[in-house]
Amino acid sequence: MNIEQLARPEIVAMKPYSSARKEAPGQGVLLNANEAPWPLLDPDSGLNRYPDPQPERLRRRLARLYQTPEENLLITRGSDEGIDLLTRVFCRAGEDAILQAPPAFGMYRIAAQAQGAAVVSVPRDADDFALDEQGMLDAFEDDRRIKLVFLTSPSNPTGDVLTDGFLETMLERARGRALVVVDEAYAEFTDHPSTVPLVERCEHLVVLRTLSKAWAAAGLRCGSVIAQPPVIALLQRVIAPYPLPSPVVSLAMAMLEDATLQKQADLLHRVRGNKTRLLEMLQDRSFVHRVFPGEANFVLIRVSDAAGLLAYCAQRGVVLRGFPSEPALRDCIRISVGSDEDLDHLAEALDAWEARA
Repeated sequence: MNIEQLARPEIVAMKPYSSARKEAPGQGVLLNANEAPWPLLDPDSGLNRYPDPQPERLRRRLARLYQTPEENLLITRGSDEGIDLLTRVFCRAGEDAILQAPPAFGMYRIAAQAQGAAVVSVPRDADDFALDEQGMLDAFEDDRRIKLVFLTSPSNPTGDVLTDGFLETMLERARGRALVVVDEAYAEFTDHPSTVPLVERCEHLVVLRTLSKAWAAAGLRCGSVIAQPPVIALLQRVIAPYPLPSPVVSLAMAMLEDATLQKQADLLHRVRGNKTRLLEMLQDRSFVHRVFPGEANFVLIRVSDAAGLLAYCAQRGVVLRGFPSEPALRDCIRISVGSDEDLDHLAEALDAWEARA
């Protein structure tokens, strides 16, 4: 299959912007990019120079982390940019569509609507939020406009993972027609295998990863798009010339040093322990009607008065996530797994709320 046949023809035909740093390495006497000759801060910071468009050392390290060839990886400003790039490249305004399964991460819809693409939604089960696998397959078969199928594993905000059988079937149905995008922002929190190894044999599979969650680096905005080179090449036609600032690249490199690996393993261990405590804290609460544990670093709960509980906790300095604009989630609250002290404050707030009843 020729991936370019799925992309917008104007993207395939366009000549991508070639930056000064892309045309020549940032070494020697640099008089090609209209940069200031001196930095104003630390003289060794290099902030007066543009960063590499795709820093090779960071790309190599991320490829090693995700166990994929370097040519299969594009560094982006978080997963959000990857979602936006895919939509811009593969969806024509007024003609193409994405497929999603709400409740889902809101940026799939936002990216499609900003591009002028239609959003085809197959709602999850109203009771247990189970993915309607057959409904997704049927919707894909029925709507030839669909160019991107967005799946999340573990899902946000429900925390469930994709079944292998469903993913294999969707990949088979989509071959030659659409890209299947698996968002693995929370993959490190589950024992379920990553879909990254499937990329080598599925030219229409795209996997999104990020350092934001399990690597405690949300402030870096460093994500990765993993796909076969033809997809990466198309995305590079529209990505910003210098997506990651130099300080971000330096911090990301430090984050991925071998010495940090044990710290990251310890963080995951502590999160798992605190999640167990959070789940125990929610048991037998009179106002909690259902708990969705999921396989990520958060828990979704269905409660009697979501708006009231959110406001009450906020007044006590505990900020939780509600979904007032999402009909299926209006009686639900998502609670991130916090530190021991965070959970102490949450327990006090929940005890006080329950005592009011």
